[in-house]
Amino acid sequence: MTHITVVGGGFAGLVAAITCAEAGARVTLLEAHRTLGGRARATRPPYVAHDGPHVLYRDGPWWRWLAARDLLGPYAGLSPRAVAGFRFRYGGRFRRTPPAVLLRVLADRRATAPVDRSFSDWVRSRHGERAALAASGLMGVATFDAAPGRLSAAFVWPRLLRVFAPNPPARYLTGGWNGLVDRLAAHARARGVAIETGARVTALPEPPVVVATTLDAAGPLIGTGLPHVESGRTVLLDLAVRSRRGDAFAVSDLDAAGWLERYTLPDPGLAPPGESLVQAQMPIRDGESHAGARARLEVLADRALPGWRDRVTWRRDGVAHRRTGALDLPGTTWRDRPAVPQGDGVFLAGDMVAAPGLLSEVSFHSAVAAAEGALAGARRRENRF
Repeated sequence: MTHITVVGGGFAGLVAAITCAEAGARVTLLEAHRTLGGRARATRPPYVAHDGPHVLYRDGPWWRWLAARDLLGPYAGLSPRAVAGFRFRYGGRFRRTPPAVLLRVLADRRATAPVDRSFSDWVRSRHGERAALAASGLMGVATFDAAPGRLSAAFVWPRLLRVFAPNPPARYLTGGWNGLVDRLAAHARARGVAIETGARVTALPEPPVVVATTLDAAGPLIGTGLPHVESGRTVLLDLAVRSRRGDAFAVSDLDAAGWLERYTLPDPGLAPPGESLVQAQMPIRDGESHAGARARLEVLADRALPGWRDRVTWRRDGVAHRRTGALDLPGTTWRDRPAVPQGDGVFLAGDMVAAPGLLSEVSFHSAVAAAEGALAGARRRENRF
């Protein structure tokens, strides 16, 4: 029986391991941490906080793959109460509805965005400067970048259309990512995958091997320099506050690409009864300190959650740097990122490699491609012998 090693126990590693095991391979998964999950690893109850948004999109193949294996678990969509709780910061003011200039962009759904132009330049040519600035700010939630408008129009536009569709496909898995990680791990073990945690890998295992780590960790392991890939840089603020009527559900900061969301509205179990769990992010500008970005983020929280400082029951501050997935600049696509097949039976998987998709979907696509490549390579070796 073919043996395949997977290094890394996040979404990409678990999906790759399951895909290989379902094809009949013997699989060992090695994870350096004591717990699985990678960047999907969340804090444990009573406050379940994540590193950034934790939604799945039911219009994508990652969702269908999980559903086919009964791994989704319970989930919730956007309720009318949640939709009514949306707020927008635009021109320094808070409002309940998006500005008209942004609505014109959102209505232009049949347009096809070019690869070789920036998103801002492309939107500006169609709808004007104010629309370009607002649409750029809107996409901070999906890019973690202070200036999403600088990215390729072909990268940003499809993501905007999915995230802000008329019937939003975003779904919140009850309990957050921890539950999904646990279900993936249980499914992998049931298919015979040997999972070893606390197993730090310092030398590349015998191929075929899937390296499902960050690129910074993968490069030294496979012994090659991997090209630089753009990624976001943002400060994160997790808050648990005593609930108060009138708190916003979500705030999109169109002026600064920030975002704030009260995750206990669709999933009350993320915090104790009577409390709200909120996560906010503010992308860090060029030359700006973490403290400066955090101060701007707290101003956003002041407007979204009046009096939050006197209501806080738990707080966590963080910074996400090169941990938010790949961003494609004008003239590049996902195909220009580090390839999944690295040669000699080595394959990369994760959210920074050459695979399509929105947020965690990149990890899923690359994991399946890496697993299929490892299986095909193993079969070729067997046939030679």
